[in-house]
Amino acid sequence: MRRIELDAASTVLSALLSEPARGAPRATVVAVHGGGLRAGYFDGQAHPDVSLLTLGARLGCSVLAVDRPGYGRSAAQLPAGLPLATQSVLLRAALDDFTARHPAGAGLFLLGHSFGGKLVLRAAADGLGVLGLDVSGCGHRPAVPLTPARAPHGAPAWTRYWGPLGLYPPGTFRACEALTAPVPSQEAAELPHWPRYFDRIAPLVRVPVRLTFAEHERWWRHGAQDLTDLAARFTGSPRVLVERQPAAGHNISLGWAARPYHLRALAFLEDCVTGSAPR
Repeated sequence: MRRIELDAASTVLSALLSEPARGAPRATVVAVHGGGLRAGYFDGQAHPDVSLLTLGARLGCSVLAVDRPGYGRSAAQLPAGLPLATQSVLLRAALDDFTARHPAGAGLFLLGHSFGGKLVLRAAADGLGVLGLDVSGCGHRPAVPLTPARAPHGAPAWTRYWGPLGLYPPGTFRACEALTAPVPSQEAAELPHWPRYFDRIAPLVRVPVRLTFAEHERWWRHGAQDLTDLAARFTGSPRVLVERQPAAGHNISLGWAARPYHLRALAFLEDCVTGSAPR
């Protein structure tokens, strides 16, 4: 794993990149973090099994974890962050820069967590050419009022982000201090509007979608009727899967459930690659 920078339409975005040890990648997973976190969310340091960057490269994929606009390298330039639509524009530019300099294999596969899930949905709705989407911790019917968020280590939202402490390897919360960041104000201001926003963009997604809800998800309603309605909104997608991850809190990729979740996401990527292969 190494740190790189991406040119995103005059804005520099920081990122973490892992690549297979030998040969070209099977495909490239673009991992997009949630609010109040950074790209290191996908490279959890508390236990070797937690890191998506390590696992993806071991299984033959490149994994690019991007610091969204307003986080990491771009935080000084964009202290208030950017609205979701503008983040989508910058993400596309950053990925154009990446693919111009790095092999992407069969193509890009977007994996987004929480607010990052919103961004990958918006990017796909905007027509970004990708193999498919994997979204966790992002629904369409809020279980709590969607008000401007605090960083995920602060009260009172702490239990909604993390759930039971036993879901995480020892040392997780010490390691996470380096991963947390303030939620930029423009990003936070959009939170209450997501349900209506989702209704507009979901029908515009034209690629396969997989959505995962943790057993201890507290931000979004995920009863059977909620999930049926959620899947039905993706009228333009050729395939929609909605799954549950046992023994997980909202921050799935930092807990013991990270490995099975990541393996399922990579299996879905394989389905997308196979489905897009010429007949």
